[in-house]
Amino acid sequence: MKAMRFAELRPEEVLDLTSLTVEEFESLVPRFEQEFLFHMTEWTFEGKPRDNRRYSTYKNSPLPTPEDRLLFVLMYLKNNPVQSLHGHFFSLPLGKTNMWIHVLLPILSRTLQHMGVAPARSIEHLRERLEIKIDPPFSAKTEPRDRSHAPKIPRGNDSSIAERRSGIP
Repeated sequence: MKAMRFAELRPEEVLDLTSLTVEEFESLVPRFEQEFLFHMTEWTFEGKPRDNRRYSTYKNSPLPTPEDRLLFVLMYLKNNPVQSLHGHFFSLPLGKTNMWIHVLLPILSRTLQHMGVAPARSIEHLRERLEIKIDPPFSAKTEPRDRSHAPKIPRGNDSSIAERRSGIP
């Protein structure tokens, strides 16, 4: 199977795979690539501090373009495939798939945070972003009321013992 590439996808496929239109996807690419290059100046793919060599994209890189890298991580997040299947779409072995996921997920998160479009992770964070007062979720503010008027379900007494059948019919 040939590796999936953004340039070969139809607009409806981009939407199906990422939940973004082509225009939304392309508007995200420059910021995502900026974050990626910034990350790669400091760190290697293995998560170690970069010492001597600068990062450069190899000609035979499995994800050679910024669009392919963004497609890879967005498709992973939307579809939640097992990593071996996800790697199959991009012609990557499991170890490399795992490595790319662990590199690209934090980069995408930082990109969305810098753009001001990252999802809120707590009610307090949402309150700050919206600059409004939000009451706690419904279940958190309800208090027990009077006893229920619904009929009680009879319970077995504690001395009941289940009888075991000797054979399977």
